[in-house]
Formats: sequence, C-alpha cells, structure tokens
Amino acid sequence: MNIKFSKLVVGIVLFLNIVFTAIILYLVWHGRQEPTSLVVAWFGFTTGELWALSKIKQKEVERNGENGN
Repeated sequence: MNIKFSKLVVGIVLFLNIVFTAIILYLVWHGRQEPTSLVVAWFGFTTGELWALSKIKQKEVERNGENGN
C-alpha cells in the first residue's frame, strides 16, 4: 500500500469526523436531540477503518523488513 494513499485515507477520515461533529453540534445547538446511536456508530466505523488501515500497514512493513527492503 502506498504511503500517500494511507495518508489520504487518514486525512479524509479526520475531515469527515470534523464535519460530522460540526453538524451534530449545530443540530444540538438548535434544540434537536443528539442522535446518540448514530454518533456511536459513526465513530466506531471510522475507528475501525483506521485500525484496519494500521494493521495493513503494519503487515506491509513486517513483510518488507523480512525481505531486506
């Protein structure tokens, strides 16, 4: 996996988390009820994606280290 691609994915996830948080704060500010289950699901999903990306990257580093690259 290209390091630029993984940095792009991390950047996109961070950006989407910031936008999502801003939207939720806006809704709560205007008297709406906080969608608790949606917030938990969203951050669980994005955390899982970043965790999976880190595991893929870790395996790639281990594989390249064994080959002497």
